[in-house]
Amino acid sequence: MVMVDFLRPTNVYQLSYIRWADVKSFVKACDACQRNKYETMAPGGLLQPLPILVIVWNDISMDFLEGLPASRGFNSILVVVDRLSKYAHFLPLKHLFPTNTVAGLFIKGVMKLHGFPMSIVSDRDKVFLNHLWWELFCLQHTHLNRNTTYHPQSVRQTEVVNHCLETYLRCFISQRLKEWSDWLHWAEYWYNTSFHTYLNCSPFKVVYGRDPSNLLRHGLSSLSSPSDLDTMLQSRDHVLQELRDQFLAALNRMKQRADPYRREVIFEMDELGFLKLRPYRQFSLASGPIRVEPSLRWSI
Repeated sequence: MVMVDFLRPTNVYQLSYIRWADVKSFVKACDACQRNKYETMAPGGLLQPLPILVIVWNDISMDFLEGLPASRGFNSILVVVDRLSKYAHFLPLKHLFPTNTVAGLFIKGVMKLHGFPMSIVSDRDKVFLNHLWWELFCLQHTHLNRNTTYHPQSVRQTEVVNHCLETYLRCFISQRLKEWSDWLHWAEYWYNTSFHTYLNCSPFKVVYGRDPSNLLRHGLSSLSSPSDLDTMLQSRDHVLQELRDQFLAALNRMKQRADPYRREVIFEMDELGFLKLRPYRQFSLASGPIRVEPSLRWSI
């Protein structure tokens, strides 16, 4: 790093011969500066949203809601959310839960209704990193997409659902904390039948192509004719197309709001660069610069 003692007249006289371009080039080439100086620039890499989906329950996200008071032996919830329709399932668990217990609960509560998904987005919980979990879904050709250490926002969708679920349960059982498991199925129905601004409808309508029935009303007495069935299927396809359009518009708004506070970073093949780590926790890449490869992602 460049340091000049400005109190000495001789150094001030010598400073007039130093060009600012030389100082900038010296700092850019300084190994200690690149490793240890704090960053004043915007985060590198533009926002890269997850791709727009086409089929419901083909791509899901998962997370755990833990630290709840014990209720009928349960103190945790497995939250599973469809990334397209935002339809969710809330499955009670008992902590500590092994991987085989979570896998069995997923099969009983999700797979039997929707089949195995093509991809799962999750955090780096030890359950999702377990070899049993990896083998189970790899045999079904399911891609396990775990978030990276510095980009936890990839599972932000499930975190928002967790907040909604906590708020609902808190409103109904604030005086009866040990009864939350009795209200969990009602919380799931409430969430899936609520109007979502992001969807411009409810997750229930996205999945089933109709609005949920009123709980105080019995079913209709007449049966649907084939022409009515065609109309229902066409309406459902229209809803899915509108949903994808809503997603695209929302992603564009999100990208337009995020990119002004970011800077685009472009790397060439085999170019060397420093990767900022926590040296007291991560040692595998702390020895020197890394080489850019095609699979390396700088922003998620």
